[in-house]
Amino acid sequence: MTIPVLAQGEEHFTIPGPNEGLDLFLRYVPARTATSDQRRRAVLYVHGATFPSALSIAHRFDGQSWRDALNDAGFDVWGLDFQGFGFSDRYPEMAAAAEANAPLCPTGDAAAQLATAAEFILEHQGLSAISLLAHSWGCMAAARFAGEHPTLIDRLALFGPISRRDPPRYMPRPDGPAWRIVTVEAQWARFIEDVPADEPPVLSRAHFDDWAKLYLDTDPESRRHDPLGVKTPAGPLIDVLRAWHGELAFDPALVRAPVAILRGAWDGLCTDADARWLFDAFTHAPLKRDVKIGRGTHLMHLETMRPALWAESIAFLLGNDAAPVPL
Repeated sequence: MTIPVLAQGEEHFTIPGPNEGLDLFLRYVPARTATSDQRRRAVLYVHGATFPSALSIAHRFDGQSWRDALNDAGFDVWGLDFQGFGFSDRYPEMAAAAEANAPLCPTGDAAAQLATAAEFILEHQGLSAISLLAHSWGCMAAARFAGEHPTLIDRLALFGPISRRDPPRYMPRPDGPAWRIVTVEAQWARFIEDVPADEPPVLSRAHFDDWAKLYLDTDPESRRHDPLGVKTPAGPLIDVLRAWHGELAFDPALVRAPVAILRGAWDGLCTDADARWLFDAFTHAPLKRDVKIGRGTHLMHLETMRPALWAESIAFLLGNDAAPVPL
């Protein structure tokens, strides 16, 4: 597949991943301006369960992306594609029948991929710590990595994070295939399902259709499927389901960095109860925030309220919530 350059100055890196023989793909765009204190700041975006970084933090609606906003605020921005997504290598098991293998790219595997990417970024930039900005299931991988490598994390911003829920009675432990196909129409349904019926749309179908073409481009076989869809590792979905059955794939108490939970008021995957549990579970985070933004769903980064999400994430990552220490 041809790898498109999505912004001026964007660089691409392919590095060996923790799984033998499989490479990881990273996008990088340096800050457009230096921050006021001249400190070099780097943030790594961690995508969710169904589409890679190019279609989330780097995707432009009406000429502007979340990455552009971060660049303008003085951040060097990196985007990682987990294996099986985007332009990172596919797992060999994705060529076999879906039922032939265990779910691919579970949270533990993803956290190891994050560790490999973070070490490369820190060496490339000459930094000792990096901030993480994660979405949905990616928050599970980011929080697990942050707990396992606390000295490498500056700040942890979690957008629409998946939390633990009490397990339903008499329900077996969720399991599933190695991979699944997520169709274009399934994505559209996800984008609109949480918007109240009496509210105007928060994403136009025209914007979505443009996005969907790029979504299909992430899988060379996508247009052979009927209906059209992208083959995706199933491990993330299984770990989300397990979290909702009481089995969370990370320990929030291990996180030692400042944490922000950023979510939309209409987010059905990160409810008030979910955010409350997770906020309380980050018992060793030196600073915590829970920010709920109106008229936003689980896909708010691609919706009309995206500028509010971008602004809140940037304020947190810059440390604007930390009061000065008296001398």
